[in-house]
Amino acid sequence: MSAIEKGLIQIYTGNGKGKTTAAFGLAVRAVGHGFNVYIIQFMKGNDDYGELKGLSRLYPECQLEHFGGKGWVYKDTPGEEHVQEAQKAFKRAQEVVSSGEWDIVILDEIINAVWFDLLAEQDVLDVLNSKPDHVELVLTGRNASERLIARADLVTEMVQKKHPFDQGIMARKGIEF
Repeated sequence: MSAIEKGLIQIYTGNGKGKTTAAFGLAVRAVGHGFNVYIIQFMKGNDDYGELKGLSRLYPECQLEHFGGKGWVYKDTPGEEHVQEAQKAFKRAQEVVSSGEWDIVILDEIINAVWFDLLAEQDVLDVLNSKPDHVELVLTGRNASERLIARADLVTEMVQKKHPFDQGIMARKGIEF
């Protein structure tokens, strides 16, 4: 039996930092209350993300799979590896969500995968519309479409006011990745 009676759909979007961080903070909180959380990361081909190591300490209540090609994704010409990895991640997301075995499912960077045309927006909406009632679904990524926003129950937009990158400070291990 799920710990959640009525699961909602949450979106963390915007150009500011903190979308993945907010979703993973929710995961930590939920595990602390005995919930089971499954995370699927889209467009994350690197194995050196701190969350992979950190969240593995919450296993088996919190599980994470990551998918993604190597290198940058370009909107008009995404490489075949990026498309294939996004499709594999999406197939896995469909399985995890529809299983109903998890209280919370986090689809990290899925909104970016839609924006980069690695996934069809309608396919993502179909998953949202068919999720079991007790499953809380969290989507992250920049550029959430109006259709995704309209379907969600909670939308938080991270707004960048100032960022260290603007001062020439690159992404830091343990802070940004």
